Amino acid sequence: MKRLTLALLGTLSLSACAQGPGPAATAAKPGAQSQAPATPASASEPAYAAGSPEARAREALRAINPELKVDRLGPAPIAGFREAIVGGQVIYISDDGKYLLQGTLYDIAAKKNLGEQSLAALRRELLATVPARDRIVFAPPNPKHTVTVFTDVSCGFCRKLHNEIAEYNRQGIAVEYLAFPRMGPGSADFRTMESVWCAADPRKALTDAKNDRPVPKKTCKNPVQIQYALGQRMGLTGTPMILSADGTQFGGYLPPAQLRAALDKHAAEAETARTAAAP
Repeated sequence: MKRLTLALLGTLSLSACAQGPGPAATAAKPGAQSQAPATPASASEPAYAAGSPEARAREALRAINPELKVDRLGPAPIAGFREAIVGGQVIYISDDGKYLLQGTLYDIAAKKNLGEQSLAALRRELLATVPARDRIVFAPPNPKHTVTVFTDVSCGFCRKLHNEIAEYNRQGIAVEYLAFPRMGPGSADFRTMESVWCAADPRKALTDAKNDRPVPKKTCKNPVQIQYALGQRMGLTGTPMILSADGTQFGGYLPPAQLRAALDKHAAEAETARTAAAP
């Protein structure tokens, strides 16, 4: 319960300072002076009928923290519970509002983490709010796969991934970077990443920062705070965080050939599922 309470408090602080991203993204080169979108990152919570399981679940969560914002709330895959996503965590609340479960809900027959499925759906929605101009993109012609990578300029595996960016591209993988300065707002990393996103050539600035070359200090209306908050809402616990287009998380760091194989396998499984579901 202590961990959940801390997570909910963290969500509140992020929601208070986050500004909202704009329309859906493509692999276009981001602009150097992109403006922070004006709309909030999180939508207002829907109204729930008094006495409904959803209303009781929300009230149970607010008993832990009265001001928390729930990203998603609906029926759980197990009878008698609602499923909620708060601060990147999937939790389950009994329909009478008395009990809370936190942990992995695994479908043994299907061999699936059901909570991760729910998080993937939320991540997909959130990724669609990030404009192309706010991503730093390294892409080959006609990529086979596109991944979003939450990155930091100082973490070792983020640097390792970026040093192999040409090989990811040769594997047919487009990499679209979002900012997640892991030391948080106000840190030196955070200020460096703002300078990167404000640079005339963000691709070069990001490469320089990850190789300990100086990046000229620069300020502008930038998306670093927004993307940092989005990472928290998506359940990010460490960088890099690699996400496929459908919101599925692939590791932390994976070598280029291994990531290509994992993406191919995931795409084939998704196609099989679509075919099986077709009338």
